[in-house]
Amino acid sequence: MKKVISALALTVSAMTVAPASQAQEVYRAVSSGPGEAVPVASPGYSIATFDIAGNILTADIPFSDLVSPTAAAHLHCCTTEPMAGTAGVAIDLFDFPLGVNSGTYSQSFDLLDPGIYSAAFLGAFGGTAAGASAAMLDALSSNQVYLNIHTSQYPVGEIRGFLVNSAVAPIPEPATWGMLGAGLAGLAILSRRRPALVKQA
Repeated sequence: MKKVISALALTVSAMTVAPASQAQEVYRAVSSGPGEAVPVASPGYSIATFDIAGNILTADIPFSDLVSPTAAAHLHCCTTEPMAGTAGVAIDLFDFPLGVNSGTYSQSFDLLDPGIYSAAFLGAFGGTAAGASAAMLDALSSNQVYLNIHTSQYPVGEIRGFLVNSAVAPIPEPATWGMLGAGLAGLAILSRRRPALVKQA
């Protein structure tokens, strides 16, 4: 009888935990210099993870090989097109490591806390955390939110990447992405030099 009760208790416990785990969503942002709205010839890159469980967004952002020290980092929202365009600052990634070329950042944000949003973003959605949170979640599902890491040499942003649901877009291994980022940086440099070569011809 005790075994039956224990089995029932475990079943009820599993049923209770399941909805919370199912509610969690994971987004990833692969950021690079060529990913900026105006491409930057930087070897820097980041493969960041953003977990959303209920109202809590947890950011885990490793970054490497920036050409100049970090000055700020933000989540920008909401672009008018998925995976393209620019938008204003929605969430300032407070306590982001500054003055470094590589590092890691981990922080949690309560999407129902009005203090995490920029004044402009909060005002654009009714001046309430509920409105801002709903807009942020809608934009995330539509690929209209991006991570931007700003540096002293590139104050507009040295590396950028849109947040994409990890179930939709698998992320390459870090070593593979590092090679890809270097290749993209090389292409960006070549594309900038090409007009000068044409003029000389």
